[in-house]
Formats: sequence, C-alpha cells, structure tokens
Amino acid sequence: MASRDEAPAAVLLDAGGVFVLPDPDRILGAFARAECSVGREVLADAHYRAAVRFGTHVDVEANWSGAWLDYLQTYVAECGVPPDWREEAHFHIDSEFADAALWIEPVPASRGGLKALADTGVRLGIVSNADGLMAQRLAELELCQVGPGIGVEIECVVDSGNVGVMKPDPRIFEAAVDLLGLRADQVWYVGDMPAIDVVGARRAGIRPFLMDPLGLHLDADYDRVASLAELSELITALSSHMPPA
Repeated sequence: MASRDEAPAAVLLDAGGVFVLPDPDRILGAFARAECSVGREVLADAHYRAAVRFGTHVDVEANWSGAWLDYLQTYVAECGVPPDWREEAHFHIDSEFADAALWIEPVPASRGGLKALADTGVRLGIVSNADGLMAQRLAELELCQVGPGIGVEIECVVDSGNVGVMKPDPRIFEAAVDLLGLRADQVWYVGDMPAIDVVGARRAGIRPFLMDPLGLHLDADYDRVASLAELSELITALSSHMPPA
C-alpha cells in the first residue's frame, strides 16, 4: 500500500471547476432575461463560493434536488443579485445549468497546470459527471485529449454519460483506475465539490484533493490545492524524496 508521503502514479481530475466553468455569455444572457445586471468578473468566483454548499456532510444521492437548489441559490446570491430578484434569476439560471454543454469556459492557467502535472511524470485522466461529450469538449478547447494532440496528452476520459454511473458512486472512479491498470492507493483525484468529489474518491480508496482557489474550505479534513501548478509542486517535492526504483 502506498504511503501518504509517496508521489502518486497517476492523477485523475474532474472537468468542471478544474478545467472548465459555465459559459459566461450564456450565464449573463440568463441574468439579462431576468432583468438583472451582473458583472462578468464575478462569475468564476461565484461557482467556487456556491460549491461550498456541497460539503462532505451532504448526501447528494439521497437529496440531489435539494443540494443542487442550494448551490444555484447561492450562486445567484454570490453574483450580487438583490434578494427581491433572486427567484426570477434562479428560474433562468436553472435552465442553463440543466445543459452539460454550458461548461466550456476554460479555467485560467488550467492547461499550464496540467502541463506541469504531465511534466512530473504522473499518468493523467479525467473523471467527470457529464453527458458523454466531455472528452470532445476538452479536446476542442485544446486543453487535453486522449493520446497525442494539441492539448496535453492524457490516458482516459471517464464520463458518467458514457459509463452510466455518476460521482460520488465509487464505480466511476474504479473504472478509471482499472483503465490505468493501477491500485486505488496509487492514484490521487482532484475535484471541486466535496460531497461529490471528495466523498466519491474516498469511497473508491483514492486520495482526494479539493480545487480551492479562493481558500474557502479552511475547516476541511481533506487536502486542498489552489491550482494544478501547486499540486505539481507537491508531487515534485514528494518524488525528490523517493528512493531510486
């Protein structure tokens, strides 16, 4: 069994919140339909602030609709919508978030961070709750693709829309670990929603890391990183202390 002080053989990554965020044009269009004026500059932070509502104590499988409602209401509030306008804004935003194709805005520095991870020598893959098209979107955005290409080369994209199970079900993580031919304790996972990503990775025996660029999860009992570049630095530091093979 691998030690917590050992570098991983592979890192699996979420897509939403790690590589892509909601399309700002569509989100601003929804707010405009609700006659709400929202600045583009607040949208990215609003996602991470709303993701705090998905704490590890939340059972998303028992009450997904309630958890998602809490996220969307928080998202609308964090975008600066006045209380009297939030119900109308929520109605329009909900229709946008119902479409997995909304998530196409690249997270700043995510490609560079993924390249830094690849440069450490770890193997890479994606595990995402999506609609079966996440691999195509990431490739079109030139972020990453399975095999050689313009983006960073990874080994697999396991999309819930293709495999039929969603995080936090451990089977979606286990499918990726099997594709890599590794043990779960040799793999780390990076996601942005604790109730989905941390809980699911733990169930599968994988060490979770939360993408927390705003430093919001200060009471967490799991590892956090502000960026993929930070994670690559940790792996490099651990690798430098490993004995020769």
